[in-house]
Amino acid sequence: MAHPRHDLDEALLTPVRLSVMAALGDDVELDFSTLRDIIESDDSAVSKGLSHLEKLGYVKVTKGYVGSRPRTWVRSTVKGRKALEKHVGALRAITDLGGSS
Repeated sequence: MAHPRHDLDEALLTPVRLSVMAALGDDVELDFSTLRDIIESDDSAVSKGLSHLEKLGYVKVTKGYVGSRPRTWVRSTVKGRKALEKHVGALRAITDLGGSS
């Protein structure tokens, strides 16, 4: 049987991208500022992380306005939620191996 590390998702190995996906959860839409505050990061890191996740189809980014102020909203996709679930499963499997050596 292959080691569970092979099931880790390269895109989710960075703390910011993993935190973004975890914060978005199942069918949650957050505005950029709220997401940034939840994961306690800065605008630049969140923006870069979202760009990467969006290119992979893991998140959907929507831009619009509230009154005259620009806003960005983010939501995870089915593909992104499945990737997160698989990644977290692999992390659990790796930690479960700790006592079996």
